[in-house]
Amino acid sequence: MSHQPYISILIPLYDELRSIPEMHSQVTDACVRLGRSYEILWIDDGSRDGSAHALDDLAARDPRTRVVHFRRNFGKSSALAAGFERVRGQIVVTMDADLQDDPAMIDDFVKRIEAGADLVSGWKKRRHDPLDKTLPSRLFNAVVSRLSGVRLHDFNCGFKAYRADCVRELAVYGGFHRFLPVLAHHKGFRVEELIVKHRARKHGKSKYGVKRMFDGFMDLLTVLLVTRYRTRPLHFFGIPGMVLGGLGVLILIYLSFLWLFGYAIGERPLLTLGVLLTIVAMQFIGVGLLGELLVRTTIRSQEVFSIRDEREAPAATRAAIYAQPSPQLGPSAPPMSGRELPVSAAEEISEDARTVTVAGKPNQPSPPSPAARR
Repeated sequence: MSHQPYISILIPLYDELRSIPEMHSQVTDACVRLGRSYEILWIDDGSRDGSAHALDDLAARDPRTRVVHFRRNFGKSSALAAGFERVRGQIVVTMDADLQDDPAMIDDFVKRIEAGADLVSGWKKRRHDPLDKTLPSRLFNAVVSRLSGVRLHDFNCGFKAYRADCVRELAVYGGFHRFLPVLAHHKGFRVEELIVKHRARKHGKSKYGVKRMFDGFMDLLTVLLVTRYRTRPLHFFGIPGMVLGGLGVLILIYLSFLWLFGYAIGERPLLTLGVLLTIVAMQFIGVGLLGELLVRTTIRSQEVFSIRDEREAPAATRAAIYAQPSPQLGPSAPPMSGRELPVSAAEEISEDARTVTVAGKPNQPSPPSPAARR
């Protein structure tokens, strides 16, 4: 019998002192109604408002509560990474601590995971946020969905559920917490979406501003590089390099024809543009080639593929099959020169005479093929 919880509720927070007691009560009620064993893991991301003491009191009173304190504020991605390393449940549910996520929906997330999903991402279809947050979020979600190929409506929603196998393979750092569905989809996990109830913030204020949108687009480029182009960086840098280089070469060819017909091109700005585009293109391609060299020396098998399951016969059966000792394979032959034709010892093909020699006995020339007769 397993002595680990079935569900892990992971809640990262930063300066949410007034929300902690109510959030803990609602999460506990939802998990009790679910009727499954659970744990609540709080990640204190360097709070300075007294949240740390409130969380320590919860851990002292509730044996199902665990708390991790960061020395300073490292960001949400780091908090989730620390939580993913420490969760013990088979299903991991992440939530924000600001009470805008409704813990009553934990049951819906768990059911979707049990039905076969690997990651279920929440969609705040009706948001209770000001317009300066909803409009940039919609634009950001549309761009990410288009470029990543993952058809979700809300990548920023912190209300998500995962299988434990999924979180073990997700590397979360920087601003990657926004792109966890993209990373999971790239690994081959099944990603689904669930409409969630979004509530207005009761205490405190949002920790994110307009800067988050610009950070998100920079992180999106990084995600595309480490997912689609992790094993082929030359394609990532080579595509813009080829486009810029093609434009530069066309401009220089055009100017060359003008010069041949007697026109002066030395003071034309187009000449500078053509040379500049060509140089930039060479730099893009050079960076891509350097990336290829780095990939050759740093790539790990876990980044190339993801294994869902493995099957083989029991150890006793395999021991019976391979009980007979196998012969020892001899050393390989010396390498052949580039001009030697690698043929077997039993059969040699002479292209000059078109004669097949089998085991040292010459045979009649092979007849021409039907295609040759025609």
